Amino acid sequence: MSRHDDDFETLANKPVRQGGVNSGRAGAQRGSRQASASGTPPDVVRDELPAGPAGHVSRSSNYDNGHDERDDEASVYTRTSSQRNRRENPRSRGAGPSLKARAIGYLSRREHSRAELQRKLLPYAEDPESLEALLHTLERENWLSNQRFAQSLVNRRAQRQGTQRIVQELKQHGLSDDAVSDIGERLRQTEFERAEAVWSKKFHQLPVDAKEYARQFRFLGSRGFAPEAIRRILGDIPYGE
Repeated sequence: MSRHDDDFETLANKPVRQGGVNSGRAGAQRGSRQASASGTPPDVVRDELPAGPAGHVSRSSNYDNGHDERDDEASVYTRTSSQRNRRENPRSRGAGPSLKARAIGYLSRREHSRAELQRKLLPYAEDPESLEALLHTLERENWLSNQRFAQSLVNRRAQRQGTQRIVQELKQHGLSDDAVSDIGERLRQTEFERAEAVWSKKFHQLPVDAKEYARQFRFLGSRGFAPEAIRRILGDIPYGE
């Protein structure tokens, strides 16, 4: 026997785990026995074996699973990003209340100024022109009224705030100068009585020193009451003896 034949004999007799020739034979024999026991043709069993050199496990199945998982993660991320964008941009939402239905919903809860309602509806409007047309329609149908809004705001604020603060808020809502001036004049007629009611509910007694006087004065001033009305309530500054 030649040296070449000896080397081939040694290789053929190596254990299967080392990748010898017998590994392929052993695998084929096991496949044939499994096919005979299950009734499946040997060719089918061979086709189901993972491809690759003898003694090595094919990684194609693991790669496919990992690739599918990455595809699924990317798909979920894409869907999540798309949904977040739709939430952030009201115009990209699907079916929903019409612009007029939204406006009437706001107005049915409380009175709104034209400027306030315009600001709330703007994210849902297709364009500024359609929104302006809707606001005109709501005013014509008496759904929207700056005059009613002003009266409603005065009723809600007058018992707790002074004329200056209420007038400032009305101006921020875009009411006309004439309307704001008229409301301010009527509020000044009751400024002292309203300020005294707020003061008595908060402090109950006049200040006994300059520090307390300053504290009470600042409180009423922060509510928007006129300095003249505050001085009538607190009197002279108590400097002490």
